[in-house]
Amino acid sequence: METERRGLDPRRLVRASKYIARVLRHDPGRAGLRLDAQGWAPVDALLSGLRRADVRLSRAELDAVVAGNDKRRFEFSADRTRIRARQGHSVAVDLGLAPAVPPEVLYHGTVGRSLPAISAEGLRPMNRHDVHLSPDTATATRVGARRGRPVVLTVAAGRMHRDGHVFRVTGNGVWLVPAVPPEYLGGAAGDGAPAADG
Repeated sequence: METERRGLDPRRLVRASKYIARVLRHDPGRAGLRLDAQGWAPVDALLSGLRRADVRLSRAELDAVVAGNDKRRFEFSADRTRIRARQGHSVAVDLGLAPAVPPEVLYHGTVGRSLPAISAEGLRPMNRHDVHLSPDTATATRVGARRGRPVVLTVAAGRMHRDGHVFRVTGNGVWLVPAVPPEYLGGAAGDGAPAADG
């Protein structure tokens, strides 16, 4: 693993990554930060805030967290003086992502216990700004597996777009949409999900 070759403790970096995600997405005040309107925070302020919270991270380690995160959750500004989460915020931010034309089908990973509510109400953002959709089944499976045995739903994204729903895509390939009504959902055979072409 790259972090091990560079002498960095991968377990500590994973813990730091989770803490940074919480701070940049949901609770910047926890590290004494104020995000700007687009969700950016000064890197120096983040590192200082982490130290105050007893999460000690050097700039090189922060660089390793950003570069090594398998989901590419974070990004630096072009001059590398600011950092933000790419998506998943519950705090008010405008990521400035332009509307984009999605592929015909996108995917959403969930678990079986959520299917009755999804069948009735569709996909809702819950405490986030948008529903997150994956471009492939492998990614959606990993997302769903965080909560238990995964179920992958298909989303008729092309049809949704033609019907006027607005999609945006982040720099790490996550598709965002405010909600997915149930009529655009389908899933694996026998999982009880409604048909995507209904």
